[in-house]
Amino acid sequence: MSITEEISGYISEHKQEAYDLLIELARIPAPSGREERRAKYIKEWLEAKGAKGVYIDDALNVVYPAGCADPAECADPAGCAGENPVCVFSAHTDVVFPDETELPVAVREGMLYAPGIGDDTANVAALMIAAGYLAEHAGEKAGREGTGCLIVFNSGEEGLGNLKGIRAICRRYGSRIRQHISFDGTMNGIVTRSVGSKRYRVEVRTEGGHSYGSFGNRNAIAYLASLIGTLYELKVPTRGRTTYNVGTISGGTSVNTIAQQAWMLYEFRSDDREDLEFMERHFEAVIEAYRAKGITVQVDLIGERPCMGEVPQEKMEALIQRVNAVIQKYSGRPAGQGSGSTDCNIPHSLGIPAVSFGAYRGGGSHTRGEWLEIESLEPGLKIVLETVLTESGWYQA
Repeated sequence: MSITEEISGYISEHKQEAYDLLIELARIPAPSGREERRAKYIKEWLEAKGAKGVYIDDALNVVYPAGCADPAECADPAGCAGENPVCVFSAHTDVVFPDETELPVAVREGMLYAPGIGDDTANVAALMIAAGYLAEHAGEKAGREGTGCLIVFNSGEEGLGNLKGIRAICRRYGSRIRQHISFDGTMNGIVTRSVGSKRYRVEVRTEGGHSYGSFGNRNAIAYLASLIGTLYELKVPTRGRTTYNVGTISGGTSVNTIAQQAWMLYEFRSDDREDLEFMERHFEAVIEAYRAKGITVQVDLIGERPCMGEVPQEKMEALIQRVNAVIQKYSGRPAGQGSGSTDCNIPHSLGIPAVSFGAYRGGGSHTRGEWLEIESLEPGLKIVLETVLTESGWYQA
């Protein structure tokens, strides 16, 4: 039987199960840092499928060492003690929304609507189905000789989660990771380069006072506004694509109070390491210039994602070509390529070949009106399953 026939038959048999799984999973709240409920659900589902050695680590990752010779030995959260290389497949469990109660799911005119339904719940469900296949066939097939297959449902990809989950996986397995495939986003594009970023909370404090009686005292809001204006005067470097943004500002007490305190959240990003370092130097210079005015400026680093490292180009190109062939095979069109900020940032920074792409068509990511096309789920399931089987070497014709 060919791999296409094997996959088509398996997905046809499990298509309804996958759909029901997606809806049930989408209802479970999972803000970054609070992924416990989804993690527990995924672990129990995998174990019901017969998966051995599944565990939840300290970072709230659900880890299934599907390719280990003895998965029970890998069930220790300290990690597998072996030395063989591993191929990592991941999908992140967190969503951007802070909800702690059940998330709403709606079905209308061939579409599924829910906060986080695509980013990244649809990809989590697809990877769970692939993991179910591995569990069912554990006694019949094996991964590429000498290579483990590590299935990870990771935490902390969104926002200030700061890639906590994949950082933990890379610390544990390090140079053993042969390559990493992250299922994230849609099937229309492949992230092949990582965008690094730094995120700061910047607080300005002054003496403030009454708006009439203390008129002339320094206003923290005015100084913060001036500082922001200075940051926005920068002409960004052009080695790669570099951006910056002030996303949140707050401060002051009342309309008749000279503000003593004001703060903002600021980030800069680039897919070029030298440009990222340039942005950091500029930011630090601006902060020091305002401190020299005699005001208090407190800076706290609240998030950092590393930029692209020295990844072997031949291995990256070969990986991109292989996964794009699978995407085109089942979706009918090749995927575009571009830069992004994903779980691949960590392996990329360590020189590990990695790509990120998804298993559905949809839109509205990071909005409460996020949606996906129901008919895209079946080819998406096939894309994920064939990618896992072929890239791990699990399927051997």
